Amino acid sequence: MSFFRDLKIAVRSLWRVRTLWFTVAITLALGIGANAAIFSVVRAVLLRPLANRDEDRLLYVRQSAPGLGEQNTNFSIPEIDDLGKDLKSITELGTFSSVDFTLIGLGTPREIPAGVVDGHYFEVMGLRPVLGRLLTTSDDGPNAAGAVVLTYRFWKESLHGDPGVLGKQVHLESFGGPRNATIVGVLEPSVPYPVVTEIIANVVTSPHHLSATMVAGREHRMTEVFGRLAPGATLDAARSELRARHAAIVAAHPDVYKPDNHYQIDVKRMHDQINARANTVLWVLFAAAGLLFLIACSNVANLVLARTVRRESELAVRAALGASTASLRRSLLAESLVLCGSGVIAALLLAWPTVAVLGRYAARFSVRADGLTLDFNLVWFGIALALVAAVFLAFVPRLPSVGGQLGTSLTSSGSRGSTGSSNRRLRIFAVMQITASFLLLTGAAVLMRTLYTLENTRPPFDTSRVLAVNLPVLTYGRTPEQVQNFYHEVARRVSTLPGVDHVSTGFSVPWRDDQGLNISFTFAAQGASRKNGVDDWRAKFRSISPGYFETLGVPFLGGRDFRDTDKAGSERVVIVSQSLAKTLFPNGDALNRELHWTDGVMKFVGIGYEPRRIVGVVPDIDDENIIPSPAMTVYQPTDQEGWQGRLFVRTRTNDPYSLAPAITRTIHEISADQPIEKASTLDDIRAEVMTPDKLNALVFGGFAAVALLISIVGVAGVLAFSVSGRTREFGIRIALGAKPQNILADVLLQGLAIAGIGVGAGIISGIAFAHGIARYIAEVRQPGILAFILSAFVILAAAVIASAVPAARAARVNAVEALRSE
Repeated sequence: MSFFRDLKIAVRSLWRVRTLWFTVAITLALGIGANAAIFSVVRAVLLRPLANRDEDRLLYVRQSAPGLGEQNTNFSIPEIDDLGKDLKSITELGTFSSVDFTLIGLGTPREIPAGVVDGHYFEVMGLRPVLGRLLTTSDDGPNAAGAVVLTYRFWKESLHGDPGVLGKQVHLESFGGPRNATIVGVLEPSVPYPVVTEIIANVVTSPHHLSATMVAGREHRMTEVFGRLAPGATLDAARSELRARHAAIVAAHPDVYKPDNHYQIDVKRMHDQINARANTVLWVLFAAAGLLFLIACSNVANLVLARTVRRESELAVRAALGASTASLRRSLLAESLVLCGSGVIAALLLAWPTVAVLGRYAARFSVRADGLTLDFNLVWFGIALALVAAVFLAFVPRLPSVGGQLGTSLTSSGSRGSTGSSNRRLRIFAVMQITASFLLLTGAAVLMRTLYTLENTRPPFDTSRVLAVNLPVLTYGRTPEQVQNFYHEVARRVSTLPGVDHVSTGFSVPWRDDQGLNISFTFAAQGASRKNGVDDWRAKFRSISPGYFETLGVPFLGGRDFRDTDKAGSERVVIVSQSLAKTLFPNGDALNRELHWTDGVMKFVGIGYEPRRIVGVVPDIDDENIIPSPAMTVYQPTDQEGWQGRLFVRTRTNDPYSLAPAITRTIHEISADQPIEKASTLDDIRAEVMTPDKLNALVFGGFAAVALLISIVGVAGVLAFSVSGRTREFGIRIALGAKPQNILADVLLQGLAIAGIGVGAGIISGIAFAHGIARYIAEVRQPGILAFILSAFVILAAAVIASAVPAARAARVNAVEALRSE
């Protein structure tokens, strides 16, 4: 019962110093709450097991070609066949291809992300249905009926969990043409990988996957491969076996696997592959939260230690009246528990909404972050932290003892002696805070600089008044000529709408259509030597209609635009980028030269090897990257070999979205079933791509700002404590003729000295940390000298601000009152 009495006394005592109580509670709330929220995200995204059966045996097989700049190259069917024969360490392989289907039969026709898989896929992945069945080997082969499995999220959100969906017939449109399929099941909730999909279908639903070019084309790579470890086999054994088999494949086909391309194969556990993108971001964020926790604990230790030192006379009197060391320590523990307990309660209240915010942030890097909530296991973790912190804070202060030191504890000299040692500890804590704050500020400065560069790098074309709209190709019941006529009619009718300046079509939207933007092919050109004397050149491939560059506001550097007469059966023509023209034809004679595609993939995608005449040169348009780089690009007219599906509308109004309803009505007058999706200005698409960088800067900048605020409080507290302990000294100096400004400068220099030492330690730690982490994580941006200078300036300026109030108080010390108080 005596401890409960101590707690009641502690509450009454702390209520008299409410500012201290609230400061400690808020500081702990920031430190513990941030860590609780971050750990909830880290645990859910990186540490939580997958829903897949025996996930430790689930593998992801990856092919790469560093010589081509390809870190994750898909596999072709012949490659998969060669790899999968009689494997010892892997029981079986499952395949997955990303496909965009236009879905008709479940509400409004629309384009959806989908996967095409073989009959082994679901067995390899170790997944189960919640309704109906999944695809099996009986669904393989050209004569199989089309079958579709719905993902759980799509079934719940779009179809409201309707069990009657089983057996429904749907119509699927893809690159290879239309197919009918039956819904046979709903997949259990699981991590969608390698892409987020709404349906997963068997191979027969995609005619292109059954074509001879797909089945026999070794260079036609559009399939990802998963495997399952055999019982007793190890990851190293699987890696060795696959590498040996891949080396044999490479040696057997030197015409396909050119030495300079350095084709390689690797295998990873599925869990590691899924977390690969989020790994770095979340662990760095976790480290930032750890630094914030260190700063918060140091600051709380400062505040509590300073309060305890100020109470040394009170504690000495209590000891002189017979209080034991144990009872004094128990009273300090009671106060620490009240302080830390209130901090933990505030931390949990803060962590609850923070998890939701960080979950949305982490969802940019991992699909596993969707719908995160606070991990309630962390409630016990918070309580444990509170107990540890309370015990630490209760046992750090030195207590007066009965006997030799008691007398000196009641005198000013004893007080001064203990104040000096306590002041040293306070300064050490403050330096720790400054060091940690400096590291966070430096990281935030790097991200802010990156964001500033992105924001101020503008593309060489209009983004604010160009509206991009997805118009997926519908071939059901249409000939290729009718498909082309549909897009011509759309462009003609939309161009007549009030407020529309220009209209064109194409195959890919800048920054948004990853699959379309990643397409590049090798080519050779008349009069241009081969690259390195051996390899053909490689250029980005873009398919556009006449007027595309006028729609984007891109001027021609030479030659002409495509014409309506540039269509199938006429002379093959192309437009090239400035980088391509300068690189291959430095004398400026690119126009009317001929180039032809040499890539082996061309025969699989319906593009011929005929010579094509260069009729125009345009500035480089890097439509993949926010910060543009020189881009060798070849543009071909959509009317010569197809490849459409995107509409671009340049408007005269400052609000292009106001025209979206009229555009939709016009298109539906031409084709009522035509899906019309993702109408966005290029400006908004660009901003969406920049969102992860903005979030990085915002989150780390928030951590740095909170850390800096806590550090300012810490430095101010140290100096305030120091001033209170030196009151007699300041009084004597003023009595001897020292000017107030000298006292002011003295205290300010103390604050700058603390900050300077912290900054110095931060610079050394930051350089060591940056070089250390660069060995393991190449994508982490290294801080430059500017980041260090800006962070140091902010810290030193904050130290001056934090020192101002204690310094002003010191400068106002009354000499007579200071000496009388002693």
